[in-house]
Amino acid sequence: MIKDDEPLEKTPYVKEIPRKADDLSEWYQAVCYKAELVSLSPVRGCVVLRPYGYGLWERLQAELDQRFKATGHENAYFPLLIPESLLAREAEHVEGFAPEVAWVTQGGNEVLTERLAIRPTSEVIIGTMYAEWVQSYRDLPILINQWANVMRWEKRTRPFLRTLEFLWQEGHTAHETQAEAAAEVAQMLDVYEEVAQDIVGVPVYKGEKSAGERFAGADHTYSIEALMPDGKALQAGTSHELGQNFARAYDITFAGRDQLQQYVWTTSWGMSWRMLGALIMVHGDDQGLRIPPKMAPVEVVIVPIARGGSTLASDFAKQLYAQLKPEFRVKLDERDLRPGNKYADWDLRGVPLRIVVGERDLAEGKVTLVRRDFAPKTAGRETFVATGEIAPAIREMLVAIQANLYAQACDFLREHTFAPATHDEFLAKAKSRAGMLDIPWCNRPACEAAIKEQTSATTRNLRTPALGPICLACGEPARVQAYVAQSY
Repeated sequence: MIKDDEPLEKTPYVKEIPRKADDLSEWYQAVCYKAELVSLSPVRGCVVLRPYGYGLWERLQAELDQRFKATGHENAYFPLLIPESLLAREAEHVEGFAPEVAWVTQGGNEVLTERLAIRPTSEVIIGTMYAEWVQSYRDLPILINQWANVMRWEKRTRPFLRTLEFLWQEGHTAHETQAEAAAEVAQMLDVYEEVAQDIVGVPVYKGEKSAGERFAGADHTYSIEALMPDGKALQAGTSHELGQNFARAYDITFAGRDQLQQYVWTTSWGMSWRMLGALIMVHGDDQGLRIPPKMAPVEVVIVPIARGGSTLASDFAKQLYAQLKPEFRVKLDERDLRPGNKYADWDLRGVPLRIVVGERDLAEGKVTLVRRDFAPKTAGRETFVATGEIAPAIREMLVAIQANLYAQACDFLREHTFAPATHDEFLAKAKSRAGMLDIPWCNRPACEAAIKEQTSATTRNLRTPALGPICLACGEPARVQAYVAQSY
């Protein structure tokens, strides 16, 4: 399992990456630091997102943002600070987030008369503004997304998976009817599923959260859940149907088509850089990252291998770089390093495809393409390609790499999803973090509490109908089918 980070003044020096299967915790930390995704910051529980790590975030952001805008959403930005009096107006929401809220109590030399919360999420400030903006049904729907940082005062922190400050997007919408809000929630959950699977290459299970796992103040919460190599689930995106709860708390009313005043129906939905943690753990291997091409900041790296004082390979590599740059995210590596060091560095960073330009190969009219999704010394990793066919070969290989990484991840999820036959088998697998356990469940809070006490596992999400007559956890009549696992 991933161990808690200890606050350090400096990012630890990583000489070698341990085997992933031997110690996932050490492997994960080593990859994050050695591949220069993050560095530890002087602030406990916060990390610096380095350029290569930010490049991953930009790729995720671009894919999500494109889909948000295609479904009619617009981006806006709201303040970081929330007055305590506003936060307190939604009691259930406050209770849910109270342990995680960081407070500002002084500005400059002035002690504030009212504490200001650093946003753990933005329903409160956005709901307050929606109350000002909405007057009539003609003002609806409001479809807004915010790209932002938030802060939650976590005691246990892990790069990407759980930090005090993190990057995410949060969508907030207001609707005339409950049916429209429900359709919005389902649509955005589908967007998250599509991005997770088709772009990040991480297969997920989609469903509704139990009442105990529901977002504070929501009527319904839906999630996508991924499975990590240690058998623990990772909640990778959520979509919340908030009913009229926040509308009542913040007086978001409108004159309906019948001219009667009524409350709007609101939703919120979010995905954070936690998805990058899923990418790292699901796809990485003993050499480091393996990044699906659609997520790669660099899709192709060109490495020229010179002989003596000749510039033949370097000159061709520069021409090739200029040719490929308009179509691909490509980098030319002309560093003064040994070829083997360059290869290891780009393997560590998970660049999907490497083009090795050697003078001997050029004399024969070819270059070598090396796929990152294949392990070293395996058949199919290296392919000779004629110099006139490089671009078409790259297109084909990038598609194949994307598909292969996703297929491998799907195989792992399928092989680690179990339908236990007995109560005892269920408890044993839940305690041992065997993977996702698919069981008929009674949907009772008392049963869920008992599962957690006995195994540390929780329900991840639910679907209907139940596939068996009785709850495998307690023996009561089953009402839903539940995925159960220990989680991050």
